[in-house]
Amino acid sequence: MTRTRKDERGSMAVEVVIMIPILFMFTLLVVAGGRYVSVRADIEAAARDAARAASYERSYDSAANAASDVATSALDGYATCRVGDLGGDFESGGDVEVTLTCDVPNEGLGLIGLTGSLEVRASASAPLDTYRRTE
Repeated sequence: MTRTRKDERGSMAVEVVIMIPILFMFTLLVVAGGRYVSVRADIEAAARDAARAASYERSYDSAANAASDVATSALDGYATCRVGDLGGDFESGGDVEVTLTCDVPNEGLGLIGLTGSLEVRASASAPLDTYRRTE
């Protein structure tokens, strides 16, 4: 038979009051990590799409415009992206490389100290058709 001592009454309430903010902060940290992984995957997918769109174009200028348009439309709404670099050898049989630089806002994560925005970079490449004529 277990007896409770009178000086331990209410200790469970104190433990709960101490633990709830810690658990809440931990939950927000997990949410922040999940958001980072999700945004990173979306930006890498947008970089792949931008590289593929650039590989369909015949000139460097139109490839840069196509890559920028595809990246902007793919990430419209939650990230501000720009094509940081369009490289590679833009000739038949070569490849084109696209580097995206995106600023992702940390909205809703101010309670754990994440404010402002996070810069995320992703790059991808796509081959150009061997028999395609470029300008």
